[in-house]
Amino acid sequence: MKTPKRLQPLLEDGLIDEVLYQLMSGKEATVYVVRSCGEIRCAKVYKEANQRSFKKASQYQEGRKVRNSRRARAMSKGSRFGRNEQEQTWQTAEVDALYRLNNAGVRVPEPYGCVDGVLLMELITNEEGEVAPRLGDVEMSAEIALEDHAVMMAYVTRMLCAGLVHGDLSEFNVLVDGDGPVVIDLPQAVDASANNHAERMLARDVNKITSYYALFAPELQGTQYAREIWDLYENGQLHPDSELTGLFEETEEEADVDTVLNEIKAAWEEEQARLLRMNDEVPVV
Repeated sequence: MKTPKRLQPLLEDGLIDEVLYQLMSGKEATVYVVRSCGEIRCAKVYKEANQRSFKKASQYQEGRKVRNSRRARAMSKGSRFGRNEQEQTWQTAEVDALYRLNNAGVRVPEPYGCVDGVLLMELITNEEGEVAPRLGDVEMSAEIALEDHAVMMAYVTRMLCAGLVHGDLSEFNVLVDGDGPVVIDLPQAVDASANNHAERMLARDVNKITSYYALFAPELQGTQYAREIWDLYENGQLHPDSELTGLFEETEEEADVDTVLNEIKAAWEEEQARLLRMNDEVPVV
């Protein structure tokens, strides 16, 4: 095929030998299958900020660390330089996450580097050498669903222990090869300790992926993996190999919301009565 403009510099520099075909185009990037260093790999070309349709990107970027203070100030001010730096931070976030998660024992595509907004990485294939299907395109038995769900919960746990929450995990961001699930698409991964939305995003990730596996293994419905994982994390008890049950027992303080609301209402009414008494006691001049 004709070499896309964004891939031409990599071809000229010898980082890729040939562009074979376009694999897919999504909300944040277009992925091509390429030949690189004698191997079949994929090249993920990130779209410019004004072309991406990823919603509320600022929520995902909250808490990301920028070592250079000048860059950090520019990003906060929103100058042209700052926007460029923010774009580079977004583009390099995925390769950083891939290296970190690979080291943490999470199955992700092996990264080979990110150059000029193009991420070169491993192409996940099935036993026939074809591109591995997404989880959402795979039919499975209840037994396999339970096994793979347990693997995914272990991956979520290891991600969190490595300080990251995927932030957009679903059946569309997981590939399945002969060895099981592989997590993909991580440019929006958030810092678990520095992002105020981390708990909500983790709950959404876990609940989405659990709901999909529950289509094949209904016993997964109603499980509380997200709350169990986050509770262990908050209490410093989460480890990469933590054994999860999917059960979570609320404490009385967490469950007794009505009592708290009644106390707030009573305090408000008492304050209103106090103010009314003060007004009645003001002397008339």
